[in-house]
Amino acid sequence: MNFDYIVVGAGSAGCAIAARLSADPAVSVALVEAGGTDDSAFIRAPLGFALGGRLPLHAVHYHTEPQPGLGGRRGFQPRGRVLGGSSAVNAMIYCRGNRADYDGWAALGNPGWDYASVLELFKRAEDSACFGANAWHGAGGPLGVDWPRTRFASIEAFLAACESQGLARTADYNGAEQDGCQRAQVTQRGGERCSAARAYLAPHRARANLAILSRASALSITFEGQRASGLVIARGGHEETLVARREVILSCGAYGSPQLLMCSGLGPAAALRALGIPVRADLPGVGRNLQDHITASLNWRSPRGPAAGFGISFRGALHILRGIGEWRRTRSGPLTSNVAEALAFLRTQPTLAAPDIELELVTAMVEDHARKLRLGHGYGVHVTLLTPESRGELRLASADARDAPPSTRRGMSAGAEK
Repeated sequence: MNFDYIVVGAGSAGCAIAARLSADPAVSVALVEAGGTDDSAFIRAPLGFALGGRLPLHAVHYHTEPQPGLGGRRGFQPRGRVLGGSSAVNAMIYCRGNRADYDGWAALGNPGWDYASVLELFKRAEDSACFGANAWHGAGGPLGVDWPRTRFASIEAFLAACESQGLARTADYNGAEQDGCQRAQVTQRGGERCSAARAYLAPHRARANLAILSRASALSITFEGQRASGLVIARGGHEETLVARREVILSCGAYGSPQLLMCSGLGPAAALRALGIPVRADLPGVGRNLQDHITASLNWRSPRGPAAGFGISFRGALHILRGIGEWRRTRSGPLTSNVAEALAFLRTQPTLAAPDIELELVTAMVEDHARKLRLGHGYGVHVTLLTPESRGELRLASADARDAPPSTRRGMSAGAEK
């Protein structure tokens, strides 16, 4: 099959790119996604993501190599494999980068990445039920943003505790001042998850010039000389080649894009040859400079039961059953929870240009990505390092892009948990 553009990966970037390109009826676009469709209730109901750590319903569960800085543990790296990508399985927090991040990128020689420029794009993309259209937010855009429609007492208690320690409430952490504490803004619309697929693809799936190829695994990029000319995919037990008349656009994420490049012969030559991959271009940087946050997860039990947070108990089960009915009737209640329902940003040193620590109030005792369960009810605080200095790399496990790649990190602090 021939297309003008082939977009590989239907995650946050791929959905937006495919929608924008296909707005021109004169061009044809193929959007290739290894996962299936996003019509599951576990995606539409926001709390459904909580099962993702235990059941790979719409995700693939990657693991790092053993990390010396983590006492030999392997980091857990789930990634969305469904239309919408990780935006269909994540915790839905809508949090932009700090102003200093964007201005820093522009200062490095990247025009158009300064905060003033990207702010206008954020506003154009957003449909904020939290603030409407103002100096910092947009209304009427494709991406729905709202407050969680829940009523946990632990949320207000967390915000009050932050205030008692000098972390004032901020009117909007995506606005004039990020420092401080506030309830989380979430990518939801009308009590349902608003993934990139719902925001950008759903309104345009009937376009005749947009082909959405789900359950299609990208195997390698094809070339005509130095130009990427197409994509080899596996679908329905067969391999086929898609031809791109104009461009092949990689939007497979921090793991998938470098993996596909290396499987196509673009990467560190010695590592490719060791796996029998013909080298098209020796590019040592492919797969390097891997960066990620690291989080310490702190949990407390509470006698308040479901008022404090989710938990395993008879009362907890009744809370969820009642919540299912409420969500069906009014799209409100516990099933709209993103679990990480309040945030705080702070600076460990007053001389820092931006906050370097984020606190997340979690309305459950979440341990090891909810893969370890505890009886009873409680809440937690996730302490996240915003500006990690450690760098890692992604390496191939085999020449087959369908195999999970191993990734390596260096310099992580002992005892911490991603």
